[in-house]
Amino acid sequence: MIVLGLTGSIGMGKSTAAAMLRRLKVPLFDADRAVHRLLAPGGGAVERVAAAFPEARAATGGIDRKRLGERVFADRAALSRLEAILHPMVEAEEKRFLARARARRAAIAVLDVPLLFESGGAGRCDYVLVVSAPPFLERQRVLRRAGMTEARFAAILAQQMPDAEKRRRADFVVPTGLSRALTLRRLKAILRMLRDRQCRRRTNHARSRARYRNHRSQARGGASHR
Repeated sequence: MIVLGLTGSIGMGKSTAAAMLRRLKVPLFDADRAVHRLLAPGGGAVERVAAAFPEARAATGGIDRKRLGERVFADRAALSRLEAILHPMVEAEEKRFLARARARRAAIAVLDVPLLFESGGAGRCDYVLVVSAPPFLERQRVLRRAGMTEARFAAILAQQMPDAEKRRRADFVVPTGLSRALTLRRLKAILRMLRDRQCRRRTNHARSRARYRNHRSQARGGASHR
């Protein structure tokens, strides 16, 4: 199975690309949704996060993500404490997702991780796909979000790897600033290419196994005549 990492800076259209991949029936792990589940009432991270950040406990029994974000956003040490709690739990869910995808013999599985490069997650992927859009469009998209300000947007960008560097490191770059139709066509082309590579990989593996079995059979046959 090929593991494809999906990432991109804020406002670049990653959610749109992820939705398209789901519609194309590709198994996809959403790291953000995993975090939401962990912080929801009854979630596996609630007690540990509440112990570290009591002010973020919500009346519903989960974690108030808005309050938590305000607490850690400008505090690097606090953010590191939060990541130390959440990252291992998210990675455990990711491993279970990949195990299920392999059990279903999926040719491709996608890991949708916003900070894939920044967190070192690219090393867990066979290929990385970066979505990208022009800076002016990125800015327009982000500033339309509720509660977003110029200062907050600038602070978020400061914590992320620049888009140009992500594109340089990527195996595939998909534009999201022209049209949805173009984005979809590019995603379909990449999936076809990866499936072709997977088929060739399986064929080569089967041939190698056949040669190995033939070699062992000949070796045993030669030994029996001694």
